[in-house]
Amino acid sequence: MMRDLPRPAKALVGVRVINQLGAYVMAFLAVLAGADLAAAALAVFGVAALVSRWLGGVLLDRFAPRTLVVLGLASTGAALLLLAAAQGSVQVLVAVALVGLAFEIQEPATQEALARVDGRRDDIYGVLGTSLVAAGALGGLLAAVLLPLGARWLAVVDGTTCLLAAAVAMTFLEREPPTKRTQAVPWRPSRQLLRLTTAGTAFACGYLAVLMFMPLMLLQRGAPAWLPGLTLTAAALLAPLTGRLGRRRLNALAHERVLAVGSGVLGVLALVLAAGRAVPLTVAAYLAWAVVDSVLMGRWQAVIADAAPEAERPRWFAFFGSSWGVAQFAVPGLVAVAGAAMPVGAAGFLLTPAFLRRAGPSVVAEEVLEEGGGTGGARGADREQVHDLLVAGGLAPLGVAGAGELLQVDDVVEVVLGEPDDRDRPAERQMPAGGERQDL
Repeated sequence: MMRDLPRPAKALVGVRVINQLGAYVMAFLAVLAGADLAAAALAVFGVAALVSRWLGGVLLDRFAPRTLVVLGLASTGAALLLLAAAQGSVQVLVAVALVGLAFEIQEPATQEALARVDGRRDDIYGVLGTSLVAAGALGGLLAAVLLPLGARWLAVVDGTTCLLAAAVAMTFLEREPPTKRTQAVPWRPSRQLLRLTTAGTAFACGYLAVLMFMPLMLLQRGAPAWLPGLTLTAAALLAPLTGRLGRRRLNALAHERVLAVGSGVLGVLALVLAAGRAVPLTVAAYLAWAVVDSVLMGRWQAVIADAAPEAERPRWFAFFGSSWGVAQFAVPGLVAVAGAAMPVGAAGFLLTPAFLRRAGPSVVAEEVLEEGGGTGGARGADREQVHDLLVAGGLAPLGVAGAGELLQVDDVVEVVLGEPDDRDRPAERQMPAGGERQDL
């Protein structure tokens, strides 16, 4: 799997895997902060992480991805070491804020760097996702060894792996120029980006509701204390294999269609997790959920990378990535209101296809116009390219090539381009007075 990737992608995946081996301290942040500071620490970290994600996107306008990957990892490592040494509530909260502000800086840079690599983007992002899951499983075993020594040791090791990953990134990542925006106008998210981010937020809520509460649910249903960790490890080991096989079989399908169907399946499995009470059924349903999720890994990033104008891609990644920050805030409250986690997860997944679906041909046309820079920008577009965009965007059913589809799409192409295309219409000539017009 890794051997098939281009060298720049291999280097970046390797950097993130090194980082992920120690990236478990956030799961124990409440333990490290203590019972009295847990709620405040989580809130401070959540707000700071959202700011960090946006900061990473803005800085990509000025700095190359390699620079920000190194900066983000190094600053996160330093902040984690400060957190490990912090004494007293003020120092702990300040250190948590610094960790949060550095935590997401490298994320938009990572996505942008991978978007520049030649190859199928869903495969590249999928390899990154499954590699991080596998590294996280190993990191969980390391956390199990370190936690008895004290939660501060988790921060020390996490900070050390961040600094090591920063050094590897500085050594092996290629130097590339920053992405330069061509327009000096204030940036605002497009209709398409808002739609995708809304769908991504629903998906993230479903994902976190299952992932955060599944271990607790197993214990509540009478599972032995070792079973949640073993189940998570088994899911992490399955992910690379099932993800690779699934992507091979689904390569011909559009990303949004795969995400819509896959989210629906995840929603059904979350309902099984909610309804089932037997421990074996819960474990089996979760492993099935993890297999389906592994097939979807990389699809969200690929959708954004493919849809975003190149000059705006960093902002798109930063804006879309905020969906996970919103979900981190929303999920605990939603679970508290619902009284159970799995119904929240099922609702998030089942709502995702509805948000992914475009409202109709007019919305598709408007999204294409926005991508082309408005009606003026679209007029210079190539007719065949606009036609393909509209078909890929869902205006016509995939795999259908009937005359009705072509006429429907061509009508909207004329709206997008702002002028009819005489090449595709029958030539007309005028008959003498009293005659009728004939098509040649």
